Amino acid sequence: MPDSVLVAYGTTNGSTARIAEAVAEVLRRDGLAVEARPARSVTSVTPYDAVVVGGGLYTGRWHKDARRFVRRHRRALAERPLWLFSSGPLDASASERDIPPVAGVRKAMDRLDARDHVTFGGCLEEGAKGWVARMILRSGKGGDFRDFAAVEAWASRVGAELVGEWERSR
Repeated sequence: MPDSVLVAYGTTNGSTARIAEAVAEVLRRDGLAVEARPARSVTSVTPYDAVVVGGGLYTGRWHKDARRFVRRHRRALAERPLWLFSSGPLDASASERDIPPVAGVRKAMDRLDARDHVTFGGCLEEGAKGWVARMILRSGKGGDFRDFAAVEAWASRVGAELVGEWERSR
């Protein structure tokens, strides 16, 4: 079984961090040792046997910290199991259908041979940072569209895959 799994995330207002923590909690329940950390705080992925990277979506792009993380650690990420997630649609679309990764995330998936990607609904509430966020909120399009049942189901599949690989390698 992997000794350690990293869940790294890029977030501006904390919504993606909450999703990353939920992913980490499910993986812990599956018996894995997991650490959830802001992507910008990770200096090396060497101590981890598997990695999950999440990023909020902002104007069609993955959060800059998530983008920088996969670019900075690309060699090490390509050598270990990797899953990616995005959060962002401020409507129910992510709960209604599969939303493909944005172009930059698709490139990272291909280059790093990521095993899976999923897009979860986002959350934008009063007090959010940034001019664009304030404009979205003023237009009445904010809200919390995160589906934690979907987050937990996806994380369970990731955990089952990791645990299954360990059991097969014994």
